[in-house]
Amino acid sequence: MGHKAGWLTLCAGIAGGADVILIPELPYRLESVAETVRALDGHAVIAVAEGALSAGEAALSKQEFRQRRKALLKRFPSPTYALAEALSAQTGVECRVVVPGHIQRGGAPAPWDRVLASRMGAYAAGLFHRGEFGLMAALRGGEIVAVPLSEVAGRLKTVPKGCDLLVEARLLGIQFGDQARTASAGNLPAGLSRSDNQN
Repeated sequence: MGHKAGWLTLCAGIAGGADVILIPELPYRLESVAETVRALDGHAVIAVAEGALSAGEAALSKQEFRQRRKALLKRFPSPTYALAEALSAQTGVECRVVVPGHIQRGGAPAPWDRVLASRMGAYAAGLFHRGEFGLMAALRGGEIVAVPLSEVAGRLKTVPKGCDLLVEARLLGIQFGDQARTASAGNLPAGLSRSDNQN
């Protein structure tokens, strides 16, 4: 999951206490990730989206990138295993990969999950009852609203560089591998503020 957008990995990484989160929207530098692993004495949790890519991969053409990933997948089950091997080589620390797979979609819903599902279901039923079609129920600013499917269907919503979750994660000291460790530990990187939020 997270092949093209890093929302799930970003949220799971924050909730799970990750030290580093790697998402497609922020190409990482291996040295930056290794620096974090070394700074934490080899005890780091790294949440990696399926589509996370290095700065070097981001600079490739689409065709070069596809060829590189195709070759990589002949050797590893996923790019995360290649990252783990490279990190081990660079840091001397054993890196283990855990792929939660579909188990990450399971679990008992929290009370808030049940309330939200009930509210959205009731709202959607109301739309249907009123004959308002081509709309979906969405949560926006704590309110359930109708959104035309034409505005969301077939469109990819990636993590904007200045979104609140990224800013807050950086303030918590979570690294994204896109800059030196000291630049984001409790401080916003240059040029990034909540005013940059593009949500």
